[in-house]
Amino acid sequence: MPDTMSLLESAKADREEWKVRAELAAAFRLGERFGWTELVWNHITARVPGHSDHFLINPLGLRWGEICASNLLKVDHDGRLISGEGLVPKAGFVIHSAIHKAREEVHACVHTHTNDGIAVSAIEDGLLPLCHEALFFHENIGYFDDCGAAMSVNEREGIVQSLGENEALILRNHGLLTTGANVGEAFVSMYWLQRACEIQMKVLASQRPWRLVPETICKKFVKQKKNPREKSEAFRPGEYEWPALIRQLEKEEPDYKL
Repeated sequence: MPDTMSLLESAKADREEWKVRAELAAAFRLGERFGWTELVWNHITARVPGHSDHFLINPLGLRWGEICASNLLKVDHDGRLISGEGLVPKAGFVIHSAIHKAREEVHACVHTHTNDGIAVSAIEDGLLPLCHEALFFHENIGYFDDCGAAMSVNEREGIVQSLGENEALILRNHGLLTTGANVGEAFVSMYWLQRACEIQMKVLASQRPWRLVPETICKKFVKQKKNPREKSEAFRPGEYEWPALIRQLEKEEPDYKL
């Protein structure tokens, strides 16, 4: 029989995994509210605590609004289903496993195919420093050339190389991807990236003269983000926004935790 310490450690591991499952389910529910969905496609993933080679992903065929903590799939870096019921989405597995396998500090990834995100991904210049929202990604975003639906594990190396040490990736003619040390950080980074894309497309559509944020201001913004002088100046994605979003979801859709 397992000893008391083993049982306690197992119970703790289960609690930690369930906490991540709930946060990941919250991200799906919130993503649907923000209009980031594409029917049943696109994925948000999170590394399983204590198992660096396992991550959670949404099963093929469920809308984001149907996702809850209990119906997420647990898979390994080879695509094997560890627990859960449903099909492991191949494209989602390829893209997300590439990042989880290569970047141990990344614990969550968000990938979307929004209209404005795809539009910016199709523009030769990519994301432009037209607003503060875009400055979260100044010298902090990679570009991956389109190679069709990501169905081959051979594409993982190219994805990882294109992302580099950045926190975000634009997949050309495809969509957006953000990473984070936790679900909240990856989610709020996507919020800012999506906002930056929406603003950029509005500016370009205006057909009026436009100006870029000067390089000196871009660098200043990056420095302020990385090294706030005090807590009230901190604005790293997710630090304040994510708890506020969770409070809203707790009131309106508490079943995400089930």
